Amino acid sequence: MIIPDELRYSAEHEWALTLDGTSKVRVGITDYAQDALGDVVFVDLPNVGTEVAAGETVGELESTKSVSEVYVPVGGTVTAVNEALADRPELVNEDPYGDGWLFEVEVSGAGALDGLLDAAAYRALTEG
Repeated sequence: MIIPDELRYSAEHEWALTLDGTSKVRVGITDYAQDALGDVVFVDLPNVGTEVAAGETVGELESTKSVSEVYVPVGGTVTAVNEALADRPELVNEDPYGDGWLFEVEVSGAGALDGLLDAAAYRALTEG
């Protein structure tokens, strides 16, 4: 299982990455989550401009096994969604930390990632 050290993680298995020089955070699901889901066949994401609160349900991932809710790990405004997933939802499985990202949020305050887990804590969560 891949758990990049530079990312922050939610207990719901989303990852967050602050985009360099901005107050935007890119969000996706972890390798652990995509593996548990199985083959993703449909992605439902929030609309650009949607105000979101940390911990809120903002979409769904449908797989051959089940439907799983997507939670937003940080509060703010959705500024982008990964349009490629409409035609290629399998990118979530193939590259969860790269081309399979889900959406971006303009965070509403400083320290937005402070409440999230670092890689070591997320590793302990998934292995425990």
